[in-house]
Amino acid sequence: MGAKILVSTCLAVVATALTVADSRAATPRCDDAAVVGSVESRFSRNNRQFLKIDLSIADFGIIRETGFRPTDATHRVERRFCHATITTSDGLGRNLWYLIESTWGFAGLGSSVEFCTDGLDPWHVYGARCASLR
Repeated sequence: MGAKILVSTCLAVVATALTVADSRAATPRCDDAAVVGSVESRFSRNNRQFLKIDLSIADFGIIRETGFRPTDATHRVERRFCHATITTSDGLGRNLWYLIESTWGFAGLGSSVEFCTDGLDPWHVYGARCASLR
């Protein structure tokens, strides 16, 4: 009898852990290759198109998660906030802030990524020093 209770308890703990992991799995990790690749290619394109400068990401340094907001009754989009140190093609080290949102991809499928680099947002689209993505 005691073994059955122990097994039931263990299964309940595992199920809870899997539920938490599944929730976080909806949004890719900050260091996910597809996320980093998207930021890298869009960074160059956006700088050429909007700032009229030829600037690209030469290297990603440390990438870390700075926040996570799971879905709940009032927030239907899971959000993962990230920070990376980057070196740009001009040799400067910069702070890159980005946000990964689940279910905000094309037609509500997949995820979307918004990003901002300190000093490269002259219109403060993301607030002063990329505040809304921190």
